[in-house]
Amino acid sequence: LRPFADADREAIYALQSDARVLRYWDSPPWTDPARADRFLATCRTMAEEGTGVRLAVDRAADDVFLGWCTLHDWNPTFRSASMGYCFTESSWGHGYATEAANALLEWAYGSLDLNRVHAEVDTRNPASARVLEKLGFVLEGTQREDCIVAGVVSDTWVYGLLRRDRVP
Repeated sequence: LRPFADADREAIYALQSDARVLRYWDSPPWTDPARADRFLATCRTMAEEGTGVRLAVDRAADDVFLGWCTLHDWNPTFRSASMGYCFTESSWGHGYATEAANALLEWAYGSLDLNRVHAEVDTRNPASARVLEKLGFVLEGTQREDCIVAGVVSDTWVYGLLRRDRVP
């Protein structure tokens, strides 16, 4: 995990414009390369304002960009945050998402004194749900027909992870 840099512009655009990667996402693939600049600016703003963090994930063996993880919507009063991630198709099935999200959670629970982290997954994406379950997240419910992207209506599973249930 590392902070994003301007040099990540092309890699983040390639990831976020990949229709297969974003088929279960809550927004369509990017078609404008300038979106990468806005993404990077949002990463900096989140960190500066203390509302969250979005970090690039590189493979340790060769520093190849694999995707990103985020903790956002930090609420110090409720000691809660939301987590998300997005990874290149070539990195799927290798445990990278689980490893990166686990490192982010370890930092978050230790440094931010969180009590709860929640995450949402499109119900058509069981692989992403398995990542959360491996991390100890518990399925808390289903939001029915809460997303419509490119005319496709989908449901969302809501997962939660409490500090006391955290699997190290």
